[in-house]
Amino acid sequence: MITFPQTVEYLKAHPWQTGLASILLLLFAGVYWIFWAPNTVSRSSELDVVVPRGATFKSVTDSLEASGALRTRWTFNLAGRMMGVTRTMKVGKYRFPVGLSNVEILSDLSEGTSRVLVPVTIPEGWRIERIAIRYSQQLGIDSELFINLCRSERHTRSLGIDAESLEGYLMPDTYHFFWQTDERELIERMVHEFKEFFVDSMKARQNALKMSMNQVLTLASIVEGETRLDRERTTVAGVYHNRLKRRMRLEADPTIQYILPDGPRRLLYSDLRIDSPFNTYRNYGLPPAPIGSPGRQSILAALYPEQHAYLFFVADGKGGHKFSRNYAEHQRAVREWRRARRDLQQQAGRSSNPTGG
Repeated sequence: MITFPQTVEYLKAHPWQTGLASILLLLFAGVYWIFWAPNTVSRSSELDVVVPRGATFKSVTDSLEASGALRTRWTFNLAGRMMGVTRTMKVGKYRFPVGLSNVEILSDLSEGTSRVLVPVTIPEGWRIERIAIRYSQQLGIDSELFINLCRSERHTRSLGIDAESLEGYLMPDTYHFFWQTDERELIERMVHEFKEFFVDSMKARQNALKMSMNQVLTLASIVEGETRLDRERTTVAGVYHNRLKRRMRLEADPTIQYILPDGPRRLLYSDLRIDSPFNTYRNYGLPPAPIGSPGRQSILAALYPEQHAYLFFVADGKGGHKFSRNYAEHQRAVREWRRARRDLQQQAGRSSNPTGG
C-alpha cells in the first residue's frame, strides 16, 4: 500500500509529472466551466426567452443574459461556436429551468425542446382580418401575410377549397402553436380542422338541400352573426331557409355590418342602401361568400334548420329574439323591442344620475 509520504516523495522525484497533472486538471476544469458547469445566476425557478425569426446568435445571447440564464457570456459564446449551434436555433418561446449548463441550453435551442405552446382562441364569427390581428398579437406572426394568403384564390385552391378566399373556412377553436409558427401552417391547421368537422354525412345533407358548401357556410356565417344562443341557431337558420324558399330578401343585419368600413356599429337606414353584393336588403338570395368564420353549431344549424313557419325575428331585449310568422306579428314584436330598449335607456340614465339633477 502506497502511503501519502511515499506519494509526496515520488512527486518530488518526478516534478514534470506534477506539472502535467496540474495542466490536465486546469484543462479539465476549464472545459467543465465552459460546457457543463450549471448557470445559477437567476433566483427564479424558470426563465422565459424568445427566439424570433431571423434572430442572430448574439441577440439570443443578449436575451439569455438579460433573463439571468447565463453565468458568463463568453463561455456561452465559445460553447455555441464550438458546438456549431449559432445557426441552428429553432424559433419559439422557451421556458428554461434555472441551473442548466451551456451544453443543455444550446442543445435545447438546437432541438427546440423547451419551447412552449401558446394557446390562441379564435371565437366564432371572426373575419380573416380579426383572426390575423389575434395571431399577430399572441404569436408574433406577419398579419398582412396571413391576410394575403387567406385572400389568395391560388392559395385557397391549393388547400382543396373551392372558393375565392378562405373566409368562412377557418374553423374557430382554441389552438396551441409555437411562437411565430409559419403563417401557412396556421392557415393549414384551421382549414384542416374545418375539413375534419365537415364529414361526408354533412356533405350528403348539403347536396340534399341543393346547396354548395360555400352557400352552407355563407348561411352559417349569417346565423353566427345573428345570435350567440345555441338554442336559437336552428330557429334563425329556419327563418332564412323559409325566406329563401319564398324568394324573400334575407334582410340580414350582419351582412350590412360586413360591408361597413367603420363597423360594427348601430345601423342606419342609409346603410341599408349601400350598393354591394353582400347587401341582403337590396339583393335576393345569399351573399356571394361567407361574412366570417361560423362555428360548428351554426354550420349544423344551416344544414339542419328547425322546421317552422317563422319569417321574421327581432331582438327581445333579453339577449334573445322574438320570432314571427307574418309581418303584422313582426311589427308588434318590433314595437315591444323598442319599448324595452327605451326602458333600459331610461333606467341606465337614472342609475348614472341618481340625484336627478
